[in-house]
Amino acid sequence: MDPVNRLATMTHSNPLINTPAQQPRLSRRTFLRQAGSLALTAGAAAAAPAWGVFAADDPTIRLALIGCGGRGSGAVADALSVANQGPVKLYAMADLDERKMIGALASLRDKFPDQVEVTADRRFVGFGSHRQAIDCLRPGDVALCTTRSYIRPLHVEYAVSKGINVFMEKPFASDPGGLHRLLRVSEVAERRNVKVAAGLQCRHSPARQALIDRIREGTLGDITLIRANRLAGARWLDNQGAAANDLMSQLQFGKIHLLWVGSGHMADNLIHQIDECCWIKDAWPVAAHGMGGRSPDSTDLGQNLDVYSMEYTFADGTKAFCGFRRINRGQTEFATWIHGTKSAAQFSGQTHAATVHQFKDQRIGRPHIAWTPAPDTKSPWRYEWDVLIESIRKDRRHNEIKRSVYSDLTTLMGRAAAHYNRTVTWDEVMESRSQFCENLDTLNYDSTVPVKANERGQFPWPIAGKWTEL
Repeated sequence: MDPVNRLATMTHSNPLINTPAQQPRLSRRTFLRQAGSLALTAGAAAAAPAWGVFAADDPTIRLALIGCGGRGSGAVADALSVANQGPVKLYAMADLDERKMIGALASLRDKFPDQVEVTADRRFVGFGSHRQAIDCLRPGDVALCTTRSYIRPLHVEYAVSKGINVFMEKPFASDPGGLHRLLRVSEVAERRNVKVAAGLQCRHSPARQALIDRIREGTLGDITLIRANRLAGARWLDNQGAAANDLMSQLQFGKIHLLWVGSGHMADNLIHQIDECCWIKDAWPVAAHGMGGRSPDSTDLGQNLDVYSMEYTFADGTKAFCGFRRINRGQTEFATWIHGTKSAAQFSGQTHAATVHQFKDQRIGRPHIAWTPAPDTKSPWRYEWDVLIESIRKDRRHNEIKRSVYSDLTTLMGRAAAHYNRTVTWDEVMESRSQFCENLDTLNYDSTVPVKANERGQFPWPIAGKWTEL
C-alpha cells in the first residue's frame, strides 16, 4: 500500500483571513477563463535550454514542491485553489525528510484529490533532490522553493537556469552573500522571461494597494513617520543535547533559532512589515540604527536576541521605527502605522490581515476613521498566486526577485544594526558578501555543522563588539 494513504493530514499554515467587518465583494482583478497555449522565449545565451510551449492538448501548469513543511504545503494549497485560469496540478516533491514529504502529500491529496499527481517516481529525497524535482517540469511550470532560507538561492538559481518559473518563500537567504547571489539570478530571469513570485504576499492585497494609491496622491500629506511592530511572547530554544551539533537536527530546530538556517526569528517574521515600510516610502533606507538585548530571565540557548529595535532612515530623512520582541507577559502588537502631515493611517493588522484605515488626524482608533477601502475578499497568499498564474498564462513579465531581495537586505541591515548596537548603512550591506555557511553547494548529510553549541548547549549569540555578520 502507498505509505501516503497511511499518514495524517497537515494543517494549512496560511489560513484565509477575514475580519468580522469584511463583506464580500468582487475582486478587481480579471482572470483568464480558459487555458491556452503560451510560448516562452529565451533571449539568453546559445547554451540556454529550448523553451517549448504548453502542449495543445495539455495546458496544465505543473508544480514541484521543494521543501514540504507547513509553508510549502500551504503555498501548494493556494496555488491549487486558483480558479478559472486553467488546470494546475502538483506533480513532483522533494525534501530532506521522506516522512515529512509523505505526510504533506497525504494531506494535499486528501484536500485536492484531482489535482495531486505525485507518483512514487516523482518523490525525491536528499540534498540534490531539488534538481530531480525541477527536472520533471516543463517550461511554463512552477518550482515552489519553500525550504529553510539557507539553501533558497541554490534552488531558485537551478530552476531559473532550466527556464522554470518560481515561487520562493521568505526569507530569501540567511545572509548578504546568499541575497547577492539571488540578485545575479534575477538578471538571468529577466533575460529569459522566467516568472518569479516571492512570499511577501501583502503587496498583492487590493485594500493595501488602495491606501498606497491615496499615499501617492498626497491624501495623507508627506509621510514623516512609519511604525511597524511585531510584539509577542518568548520562543526560546531548549538544550538539544546530542542533537545540537547534528546537521539534520539543526535544520529542524534551527528554523528560527539559528541564523544560518533561517535568518533568525526577527528576520523570519518582521520582513513583511519592513517590506511594507519600503513600499509605503517607495524607497530603500540609507541606514539603520539598531539596539537589541536579551531578557534578564532568558534561558534561550539559540542565537536570537529577545528585543530588536531598529530606526531606519530614508534619503529624505523620513524615519521608520520597526520593533520586534519575544518576551512573555508584555503587550502584544502586530501592525504597521503611517503618519503623514495631514493624517495617520493603519496599513496592516494581526496575521497580515488587510486592516486598512485612514484616520481624520493623528489620533488612531475606530472613532477617528475617515476612510476604509473595500475589504479584501481573499487572503493575500491567494492574491499572489492569482497574479503569478495569470502572468504565466498571458506570458506577462513578472519578476519579484530584486524588489524582494532588497527588502530582505533591508531586514538584514536592521538585524546587523541591532546585533552590533550601532548604525549600519545600506552601502555596508550592498558591499557585503558574508555567508554563515561557506559550503552550501556541496552540503550533504555528512557535512560538519556551520555553528556549534558548547557543552551547555548554548549557541554563540550576538554580542556587540564581538560579533560579525556583514
